[in-house]
Amino acid sequence: MSKYNVYTKIESNVSAVDLFYDLNVYRTDANNKKYMLLSVAQQPVTPNYQTQSHETNETEDELSVIYIMEINLYRKHGGKLISVLPSPAKKMYTLGEISSGKAYSKSKRENVCYFETKAQTKPINDNRDENILSVQITCLERAFIAKEYPIGSADDPFDKKKIESQLTSRIKHSTYPNQGGTSLCGPASFFYCLLMDRPDVYKQAVNELWLHGKTKIGTLDISPGNGCRHPKGSFYDEYGREAVSGLDWITLASLRDSENSIMSYDEVGDQVAGITMWGRLTEWFEKAGYEKIFDNTSLSHATEADIVKLNSYMQQGYRVVTLISAGMLKGWGSGDSSSKNHWIVWDDAVCKVNGGDITIKDSDELIELKLFSWGRVDWQTKNNSTLSYFAKHVFGGVVFKPMK
Repeated sequence: MSKYNVYTKIESNVSAVDLFYDLNVYRTDANNKKYMLLSVAQQPVTPNYQTQSHETNETEDELSVIYIMEINLYRKHGGKLISVLPSPAKKMYTLGEISSGKAYSKSKRENVCYFETKAQTKPINDNRDENILSVQITCLERAFIAKEYPIGSADDPFDKKKIESQLTSRIKHSTYPNQGGTSLCGPASFFYCLLMDRPDVYKQAVNELWLHGKTKIGTLDISPGNGCRHPKGSFYDEYGREAVSGLDWITLASLRDSENSIMSYDEVGDQVAGITMWGRLTEWFEKAGYEKIFDNTSLSHATEADIVKLNSYMQQGYRVVTLISAGMLKGWGSGDSSSKNHWIVWDDAVCKVNGGDITIKDSDELIELKLFSWGRVDWQTKNNSTLSYFAKHVFGGVVFKPMK
């Protein structure tokens, strides 16, 4: 068990002696249980606009574990402390960053900010009877704006209230990441696992991307380019249904665009720029803080033994992400496909339709699998699928320990 000292920075033009803060550092697990690393209230800001250095509670967490740092800021006025933020400011850092004095951003606007204008109000014309005064206040433009749906448009996919509503639904598991008609199944698989393991990190990543146009999950930097932040193309089909939600574009497209050194992911209908190779997907998970346990991804289709091996990890509670041919899924229709074209996440182990665990001798047994794909967690393998058929449509997978 270890303890650490924590501090962060405040950005303000108000005298430091008039500023006070609440500071909470915590993480929330998949069951919504909160682990509090530090909690202090109404402490004075230091003369150099830093918080004091506070000792944390004891923890066994590794330095790669991500925590949420939450700050509320007060301004002393007339002997009273007045809260000056509409809601507590939040930023996420690894325990390693927190414990080594790196729990602040080099970008001034990403830290806790409170500024008071020094300008005097002025009459806007010579008619003093109207008594209309003005003062100029600057405000940062939000990061994501769709070209066909500007701010104020009824169909603006990045409207704040729309994103907040989608995020609430996502945290409640009423909905899941959904790439829609895009080729973003790799990022969808990553963000599905993150949502299930660390909903607090998922939510914070969305908020930071929406506000600042970038975020960092562990050591995974997600910083989409200008084209991705101002996408072109239609977010809706001919019936007015979403081709992809604003929330999923902010997360899935941003992650894929951050990794594209050649092609920008800047159009809703783009397919080529969104394809994810397994080495890249593994890198996303590991940078975010996942530990890879096993990998049998291959250019060739899996064998019955490969599926049984993956099953053994699933039964132990690990995350199993597999590369498949989408033709094995019910949603593909009556046709088939044998190409490597889709990433899925297992929600349970592959099982026999009539019950019981699969073995390498069960090639002709009918099987089924509950899995995550295209925004759904359900039994999605085609009816009458045998273990042999399933194996021929799977190209191995990567196994990760759930993120703490």
